[in-house]
Formats: sequence, structure tokens, C-alpha cells
Amino acid sequence: MRREIYTKVKAALLEMPGSPVKHVDLWNQNVAFIEQEEAWPRPAVFIEFEPIEWRGQKSDGYRTNGLLRLHIVTDWDGQESSLAVFDLCEDVRNALIDLSGDSFIGLKLARSYTNHNHEDLVESIEVFEYGGEWVP
Repeated sequence: MRREIYTKVKAALLEMPGSPVKHVDLWNQNVAFIEQEEAWPRPAVFIEFEPIEWRGQKSDGYRTNGLLRLHIVTDWDGQESSLAVFDLCEDVRNALIDLSGDSFIGLKLARSYTNHNHEDLVESIEVFEYGGEWVP
């Protein structure tokens, strides 16, 4: 399920009409350790899966309602043009609302955060809920 969600989200982000997204990857505290990493092009989106709590079903399968965080990282120079990050967040939300696959049910927007703790970067976090199923 996680592979399918990651693949579908990445494709949707890169295929948005006129998509400015230049880099999509799994979240690994990328912004916290930016000085120690190779530079990645921005805007970048990092996909983070919150812990998944599975519930067993009578049919020997499992179900979940999980949360997916998208870390949208853009440059910030303190100018009015940097506010385009909010337009990008809206484009991302529009591209992903109701996205579904074989193993997960439509993404629904749950929360949005804006983080300015990274000097010349802005990290906006969009949190989506999804339903999932796993049959061993």
C-alpha cells in the first residue's frame, strides 16, 4: 500500500499542469539536516507516512485509516513573491484530493501547517487522511 500511495502521489505532483515541483522523495528529516545533504532542487515535496494502525477484519484482511504528510519545501527571500508557496500548496491539494488506488481509498485533506524555522526555506506541511486495506 505505501509503495502504491508514494508512486501515485509522486506521479500526480509531477504531472500537475505546469508543475513547478522539481523533486519528490520520501521524508527523512530532509530540512532539519539540509547543511549535511546534497542540495535538492526546489520546490521539493517529501512524502511522510505517519504510523499506520491496522485493524484485523473477519475476512483475514486488515484495514486502516492512515495519515500522509507532504512536506512542501520552497525558497524564502522575505519578498512578496515568496508567498507563491501558498499557491503551490493549493495546487498540490487540488491534485491529490480523492486520489485513490487499488490498495487505498481517496486522499482527504486533514490539516495544513506552515513552518518558518529554516532561515531561507519555508516548509509547508499538508496532511491527508486515507483508508487502506491489506490482505496477507
